[in-house]
Amino acid sequence: MIEKNYQPADIEERMARLWEDAGAFKAGRPERRDAAPFTIVIPPPNVTGSLHMGHALNNTLQDILCRFERMRGRDVLWQPGTDHAGIATQMVVERQLIERQQPTRRDLGRDRFLERVWQWKAESGGIIVNQLKRLGASCDWSRERFTMDEGLSRAVVKVFVELHRQGLIYKDKRLVNWDPKLLTAISDLEVQQIEVKGSLWYLRYPIEGKTFSPDDSTSFIVVATTRPETMLGDTGVAVHPDDERYQDLVGKHVILPLVGRRIPIVADEYSDPEKGSGAVKITPAHDFNDFEVGRRHNLSQISVLDKEANLALVGNEDYLRGLPEGSTELAEELNGLDRFAARKKIVARMEDFGFLERIEPNTHMVPHGDRSGVVIEPYLTDQWYVDAKTLAQPAMAAVRNGTTSFVPKNWEKTYFEWMENIQPWCVSRQLWWGHQIPAWYGPDGKVFVAETEEEAVSNALGYYVEQEVITVEQGREMALDRNKRAGFITRDEDVLDTWFSSALWPFSTLGWPDHTPELKRYYPTDVLVTGFDIIFFWVARMMMMGLHFMKEAPFSTVYIHALVRDEKGAKMSKSKGNVIDPLHIIDEYGADALRFTLSAMAAQGRDIKLAASRVEGYRNFATKLWNACRFAEMNACTLLPDFDPTKTEQTLNRWIAHETSRATREVTEAIEAYRFNDAAGAIYRFVWNVYCDWYLELAKPVLTGEEGAAKAETRATVAWARDEILKLLHPFMPFITEELWAVTAKRDSLLALAPWPRKAGLSPEQVAMMALAVSPVEQLPTLALPVIDTAEFVDPAAEAEIGWVVDLVTAIRSVRAEMNIPPARLTALVLSGASAETRDRAPRWSEVIKRMARLSEISFAEKAPEGSVQLLVRGEVASLPLKGVVDLSAEKVRLEKELAKADADINRVDAKLANEKFVANAPEEVVDEEKEKREAAVARKAKILEALKRLKSASS
Repeated sequence: MIEKNYQPADIEERMARLWEDAGAFKAGRPERRDAAPFTIVIPPPNVTGSLHMGHALNNTLQDILCRFERMRGRDVLWQPGTDHAGIATQMVVERQLIERQQPTRRDLGRDRFLERVWQWKAESGGIIVNQLKRLGASCDWSRERFTMDEGLSRAVVKVFVELHRQGLIYKDKRLVNWDPKLLTAISDLEVQQIEVKGSLWYLRYPIEGKTFSPDDSTSFIVVATTRPETMLGDTGVAVHPDDERYQDLVGKHVILPLVGRRIPIVADEYSDPEKGSGAVKITPAHDFNDFEVGRRHNLSQISVLDKEANLALVGNEDYLRGLPEGSTELAEELNGLDRFAARKKIVARMEDFGFLERIEPNTHMVPHGDRSGVVIEPYLTDQWYVDAKTLAQPAMAAVRNGTTSFVPKNWEKTYFEWMENIQPWCVSRQLWWGHQIPAWYGPDGKVFVAETEEEAVSNALGYYVEQEVITVEQGREMALDRNKRAGFITRDEDVLDTWFSSALWPFSTLGWPDHTPELKRYYPTDVLVTGFDIIFFWVARMMMMGLHFMKEAPFSTVYIHALVRDEKGAKMSKSKGNVIDPLHIIDEYGADALRFTLSAMAAQGRDIKLAASRVEGYRNFATKLWNACRFAEMNACTLLPDFDPTKTEQTLNRWIAHETSRATREVTEAIEAYRFNDAAGAIYRFVWNVYCDWYLELAKPVLTGEEGAAKAETRATVAWARDEILKLLHPFMPFITEELWAVTAKRDSLLALAPWPRKAGLSPEQVAMMALAVSPVEQLPTLALPVIDTAEFVDPAAEAEIGWVVDLVTAIRSVRAEMNIPPARLTALVLSGASAETRDRAPRWSEVIKRMARLSEISFAEKAPEGSVQLLVRGEVASLPLKGVVDLSAEKVRLEKELAKADADINRVDAKLANEKFVANAPEEVVDEEKEKREAAVARKAKILEALKRLKSASS
């Protein structure tokens, strides 16, 4: 018996336990051993994470695909797992040590600290997994992986070693994003650009050979900078080759103010003649663009900051080289100063000596570490790099030739733009938590990369014996005694970028480098569902690694979903206080309502503007479904074992079979095309409008009438259509549908494993076969599921008759609403010049139409009566005589006022959108909101014009 009220909290935990106990989501089920596999790998959430709205959207869409394909009979593997999240996890544990007043990371040492991290992971690292289960994610949780588990770690080491042997991993000195608080290189994804109100300093650099005078503009060249503290590391000045102002100076030198270093003036297109003075200082060791300019012109690289972003000048040979003798006073004065304190001193000195021309206010973007919150420093350091350019070529070719395609397709352009300009990938991080780089160094710094320490030691000792650095006997002793080689061979302390292990996720989770049965069956995967923000950091790198090591692209489709924003279109952030917690939403409205909301709003290429009111609306939709199933139960509607909807005789029942077939086709085709919003919209309209509002309403007289063949058939059809609805809705709202599936017919089988709505008219043997195939796992025979086709039943005659009733009642209701006719006031209906079909069907449905459209009578006439509003319903005229019912003149005045208001609203928005300043300066969400207001006003105006047109016809 279905409970009176729908309570999600009472259902969700019970259904999740039911699925888990039955092993419903396990890949490789015996009855599907011959079925085609369908594989999705989860974008592994950080082990430190908790469910946010981006996770909720991403995993809801993945789950829809997995449940859909599972019901279509495929062997589904949704591979779950979590990412070790190097920086994030290390920070969490370090913060915990501080809060508990325990020894710091440095005090503990590497080994003991890592023990604490693993302990934390065991205690707290599974939070996000449990939250995904609350959302209803149907992953094969028995196969959960972790990017630092033993198998994945082995894969990481093998990939690093193989790429190094192939010359695709190497060590180089380049600029990286350096976090001076965390003391590590970080990826671009971990850099947050923040708008800062700062200054632009215009500095005078004396031209060599001329006597400098602030009053003589020919004696200096002016450069503009936002970072005067880095001028100490300048090794050039760049001007545009076409800038006539500086053509005579190219090839000459300036003398670096305060420092005295002689640096060249070079011509480079990087310099923009329209910005600042048109001349820029070049500091290759402290700016990414300057680094490239320096390489083009062979400029030296002078780093003047240390790892903590303090000035490091004393003993800095690169800085001191080329300085006039005795000019170390500045170095001693500024050495050790914080970069921002040094900035003030340098600017003051430049002003004292006349080298500061002017200062302008300047608002610009400054990179900050997303975790540390400090300004990121471009830092010149030795790091490990992957030759991404070489690996990118096959990855681009796979998309160009259609092996892998993006949905929406416009993201392919973004992918190509980045891949074509790809830079070497810095994969080393100065952390302790992560995959330690498998490289060992000898006493002379020579590197030995190997899969194991034993292999590295063997290679190193063999090399140094051959070089006669050690004797053969010493080599043997070191090989046998770890203590004797201590200090001789040392391992690289750095760990690998988290994205390195994530790049292997589609095949490492399946057992690679071993040739496992799972790897053979489930690789390559079918589709990747992810956000646009990690196309570069994850998608592209999985493509590179998959093609290089597996010789196949890791997925055939990449579906890119948009962002979830707040209801006004603003990006969610803690600082704005507009973050919507999915767990709070689930607690209040249920997981099904949240999932359906996200699905219904997931239009391709369009961000989701999420409001709690939308979730509440879909919670009401769930309640509507619940009540419809209760209605069916209360009217003893049960599905007969041999029931075939195509053999029904009642027009109404054949109509709902026709509409169910259409809904099945629409939902199926939309999911296949990743149009999740269209699929959700189709099932929503079918459930609420077609099944509940029309079919059940039209069926009520039969269900409450006398017993007989018509009533029995209608009961069975109500139950059959209900079951088809539960199947179609299950991928979107799994909890409520699984509950209703169980209680409506006391089934022992699981809806999660039921076949997707089949073609109507399958034989009883096929029906029985499918019933066996969806039993709980312990009862399953070893058989293959039959082919499941989309329902294709059509009945044009039934659709024409019931469709006419639906359209007629809808049109009458619309006019009554437009004309403000009170519900209690009954009106007449005249069918004007009706066809034989209409004259035949109208009496059959007369009582239903009168009840649902609030009519006093239905009659026929050759012409529409005077003073009547005429409706065109399926090509025929239906008239509502409103003379004496509605004051047509007063109604015309009211509608004209409404029309004027709609026009005013449209004009107001048009004026705003025509204002270039408004469009340029207003936040994107504000502009979008105005456009939506205009769309609403235009739609309102169209309805008013239609009502006025009807009034005119009634008055004429």
